[in-house]
Amino acid sequence: MQRTFRRHVPLITTLLTVVSLVVVIAAVRQLVPEAVLPPLPDGVLHAIPHANAAISALAIGTIVYGWRSIRDGRIERHRRAMGASFLLFLAFLGLYLLRVAIEGPTTFDGPEALKLWVYYPVLGIHILLAIVCLPLVYYVLLLAATHEPSELGETAHPRVGRVAAGLWLISFALGIVVYLLLYVLPI
Repeated sequence: MQRTFRRHVPLITTLLTVVSLVVVIAAVRQLVPEAVLPPLPDGVLHAIPHANAAISALAIGTIVYGWRSIRDGRIERHRRAMGASFLLFLAFLGLYLLRVAIEGPTTFDGPEALKLWVYYPVLGIHILLAIVCLPLVYYVLLLAATHEPSELGETAHPRVGRVAAGLWLISFALGIVVYLLLYVLPI
């Protein structure tokens, strides 16, 4: 089975990316049937953005730790840190999609000038980077899952991983800025 996955990493990456994007679009457009959504108390729904900001901060920490670990040649620490980063990403995404599928996207209620010149550009870049990161992250994780650590240097894993980690960091950081603009900074 691992050999089959190994030969088809680009195809599996594409399939995972397409499925992920379809799920995200369905949730954001509130196309998920209510019957599959769990009933959540308002307190839980309102806590999700705060939890996601904390998850994002933790993910930034694990990505940086993983990046430093591989630069120091600590392969197992790198593997654990990047695995933790991916699990944090999945937790973030699951909570975000649950909330947005139930309540819809949050609107920015601040001044129009701030919305046009700060909020929308930050949100747009955050979303664009999240979309770009998705196949890159899937690709490097699939390479890591289908190759021995000693083989990864001969694959695109190091090169693509550096790009994926950098963009992932920026996306998580901009997500925290979006959170601050929506929920923390009273305007």
